[in-house]
Amino acid sequence: MSRNDFISRFAQQLGERLQDASHAPEELQKSMQHLVRGAVDRLELVSREDFDILMEVLQRTRRRVEALERQVTALEASLAERDAGASVSKTLPGAMQEDHDPAEDAGAGEASR
Repeated sequence: MSRNDFISRFAQQLGERLQDASHAPEELQKSMQHLVRGAVDRLELVSREDFDILMEVLQRTRRRVEALERQVTALEASLAERDAGASVSKTLPGAMQEDHDPAEDAGAGEASR
């Protein structure tokens, strides 16, 4: 039900109750309280205290999510650095082998005999 429909319906019910003003004042008051209570219940309102508690929980949750996001970012950066270091160390042994002269190995083998 849209907000305008709800307000129109509430106003109509209120008008109907007021037309029947010949009732005793206590009965009219009880009728109005019942009508207003029903309207408030349909709105699904929360108390200010409950709202404040939920806002506090939301703020703590948001801070925790932001802290976890920073932690994930730091871990990803650490992994990227580690992976970059591992790829550099894998290429270094190959580069050292290219600079190494195989003739030196043959000469060293003969000298040890």
